Amino acid sequence: MQQKEFETLIRRIRRQLHHEALRLLADNDEAEDVTQEAVLKLWAMRRQLDEYHSVEALAMVMVRRLSLSRKRTAATISLTDCQQTDVSNDASPEEQLIMQEEEAKVMQLIATLPDAQQAILRMKHIDGLETSEIASITGSSEEAIRKNLSRARKRILKMFIR
Repeated sequence: MQQKEFETLIRRIRRQLHHEALRLLADNDEAEDVTQEAVLKLWAMRRQLDEYHSVEALAMVMVRRLSLSRKRTAATISLTDCQQTDVSNDASPEEQLIMQEEEAKVMQLIATLPDAQQAILRMKHIDGLETSEIASITGSSEEAIRKNLSRARKRILKMFIR
């Protein structure tokens, strides 16, 4: 499935997905997160979507399962595919070690975030995508992306300071 086809599909079914998540979770922010997470998962498997009889049904099942999973427990995913930044050679060995430890801690904290926030953070800070590009890919508004980024950053900062 091409990007334009995907965007058209998401525009058509996004309201239904959000409504289902909202029905199950009874929290608009959580429903938005689940909807974005489902769209991101669909985007990741966009090349295989043509094999499915009903992509809408697949998306609805994803939203239901993600909502129920979110209700049960916070899902965690290891971000082993993230590239680690190079440490400057100008820093002393002690400074390099401190920076590496802090980076490892941040990566662990990111792994505790909900899938949608993890994916959006990765797209923004690792892949270097703009907010508008992320919104286009996920089918969300730029404002929703900014809110999710803000929530994720605040959560990481709060946990990092502890």
